[in-house]
Amino acid sequence: MAGQQPGQLPSLANIRLLITDVDGVLTDGGLFYDATGECMKRFHVRDGLGMKLLMESGIQVAVLSGRDSATLRKRVADLGIELSMFGVKDKAAACHELMAQARSTPEQTACIGDDSIDLPAFSACGLSYAVPEAPSYVRNAATAVLSTPGGQGAFRELADAILQAQGKQELLGSARGYAAVMTRMAQ
Repeated sequence: MAGQQPGQLPSLANIRLLITDVDGVLTDGGLFYDATGECMKRFHVRDGLGMKLLMESGIQVAVLSGRDSATLRKRVADLGIELSMFGVKDKAAACHELMAQARSTPEQTACIGDDSIDLPAFSACGLSYAVPEAPSYVRNAATAVLSTPGGQGAFRELADAILQAQGKQELLGSARGYAAVMTRMAQ
């Protein structure tokens, strides 16, 4: 992860809530429509597993999207994510609401985004991350820029960094660590 490191920043070791955008972060940003007009999206299984590993470790995950679709709602339900807001245009207000629901402060909250609609979320959260293909003005506004593209495991990159910062790397890198949580996992 490369990016800005202004002043005294919160630490990944203290993150209790990770808020993620969807299109361009959990997906590659492409939208596919079938003949009936149903929108289909492609999600990466590593991101899903990263979400479950965070939640299993006591870190809440929230999905915050400017769009709403049955496909997105199904993905969120399949992963057991309880904090979500869809069709949101004011992402700063939504982040504050999600933080209140999660009983998390801005310093305990990180977010991931990829476009202008995410900039208000960046300002509301203690740490903000952009995917590498985000426009330069979005990357410049973020605390840091992830190395992995959106839709290809960007969320997982940050999830792993949070777990490592919190001393939970055994979940990621050992059979014994993963075996302790595997029955509650989903991708």
